[in-house]
Amino acid sequence: MSFSPTEKSADTTIEMTEMTRQSTPSSGEAAPPTPSTSSTENGDKALEALGYTPVFKREFSQWSSFSFAVSISGIYGTLMSTWIYGLQAGGAAAIMWSWIIGGAGAWALAYSIAEIASAYPSSGAMYFTLKFLAPEEQVPFLCWIAGYLNLVGTVAGSASTEYAASQMLLAAVSITSNFSYVPTPSHVVGVMVGLTIIHAMVNTLPTAWLNRLTSGYVVFHMSVLLGACVTLLVQKRHDLQDLKYAFTDFQPSSGWSPPGFAFLFGCLTPAWIMTSCDGTARIAEEAKNPQMVVPRAIANATTFTYVIGFLFNLVLVVCMDDPKDLVNSPSGQPVAQLFFNVMGRAPAIFFTFCGFGVMNLVAIPGIQAGSRTIFALSRDNLLPFSHIWVRISKRSQTPLIAVWIYAVLEIIINLLGLASGTAIGAVFNVCTVALNVSYVIPIICKMVYGRMQKGPWHMGRYSIWVNAVAVAWNVFMAVIFFFPTRVPVTPENMNYAIVVFFFVLFFALGFWYTHGRHHYTGPLTLTPRATDMSVVIPNDV
Repeated sequence: MSFSPTEKSADTTIEMTEMTRQSTPSSGEAAPPTPSTSSTENGDKALEALGYTPVFKREFSQWSSFSFAVSISGIYGTLMSTWIYGLQAGGAAAIMWSWIIGGAGAWALAYSIAEIASAYPSSGAMYFTLKFLAPEEQVPFLCWIAGYLNLVGTVAGSASTEYAASQMLLAAVSITSNFSYVPTPSHVVGVMVGLTIIHAMVNTLPTAWLNRLTSGYVVFHMSVLLGACVTLLVQKRHDLQDLKYAFTDFQPSSGWSPPGFAFLFGCLTPAWIMTSCDGTARIAEEAKNPQMVVPRAIANATTFTYVIGFLFNLVLVVCMDDPKDLVNSPSGQPVAQLFFNVMGRAPAIFFTFCGFGVMNLVAIPGIQAGSRTIFALSRDNLLPFSHIWVRISKRSQTPLIAVWIYAVLEIIINLLGLASGTAIGAVFNVCTVALNVSYVIPIICKMVYGRMQKGPWHMGRYSIWVNAVAVAWNVFMAVIFFFPTRVPVTPENMNYAIVVFFFVLFFALGFWYTHGRHHYTGPLTLTPRATDMSVVIPNDV
């Protein structure tokens, strides 16, 4: 394995060089940027101040960034694929209260990430911010661990999205056949491979095209969700459950004792849905005026998802009958079964196919964000063969090799589905744990060392309290993610996420002591600390 950058082919790459941050103008020098400064110039100056040379085109506006952030959470499709956690945890009441409480914890995490992203906007996202938040002597080690945990969590999350999309498509086929067709693991994996290749091909488009596509994601997404909710309520209008049922009916089926403990597993649903909130931070180098656009997109999209998710959960709960029947659905998709029970066969097929469509719109920006993670880590020489993954295509001005290696990693992970559903479930479960730990590390450094210089978007005096909630809740939920969701525990339902997580952690530690500490010094910028990050916000965002 080579860890040293080598020459890049002139016909496939753009030369990557380092630039030092511009010093604050003194008397006789050029004045600071004025409000007329373009948002592209503004973003590039901010990146140069961090010590990097801009290589991407800045195409993402406030709207497209918001659409990207909403779509990467995929509330409609992702809720369909994870709703079973709340059903098993206790039915209606567990679903509603776990969303309220667990969603609040995820909301605090998202706002903490948004605040830090405003101060240090780069494709390295939270991993990169440790260069400025941690003491200099701790930067290499912390960046190394956070970088590998973030990469593993990101790939596992994207792989689970591809897998869920294929499951949803086959669930629609199952409903079409009146449940005579039962999807098999080989069918799911086969569809997943095809979907992953298609989504990677979309990500070979130039940033301008990705921006245009992304701008429409949220419109389609919300149209589908609204249509499903209205159809459910109209079809069930004479037999709706009341609000008392929604918030008090508790029917645990997980087997845990005391039953109230099972409620915590319902919190896995909002954690799954809202845990990729930093995905928008990874396209900071493709966004206009990222110091404001990126944190606004993260904060607004998370709040929007939290509220819309609550309403969608409420509609599903008041329209359902026995939750245990949904848990045991032959399609393997409780929400799809609920659609079938309430709407009938044809509308259920339509809205399940729509869920499949939404999951595709989660997967496409997921690959975009994940490939930018590989690019950012390779730019800092953290990954093996970094000089390959960091290459930028002259045609699209995007990291095409990083896109395809990311897609290959997704497929490799999902091939575990052929061997064991338990094994692949463990990998998927480690997604949120690995990501949350990689987020919490810089937030803790911000709180403990007090080195962060605020960006233009910040929470003011509420920052420390929101940070504290984010850290406490997400560390707690990381532990809950290691528990099996059903008892008695058998080899088939055992949650091996703890095994996968510590394998990844020990691998990163071992790789650090055998290789990393000898060559890796942290993010490769020529400026040790960014001290002047004040940028005037243009009016065109």
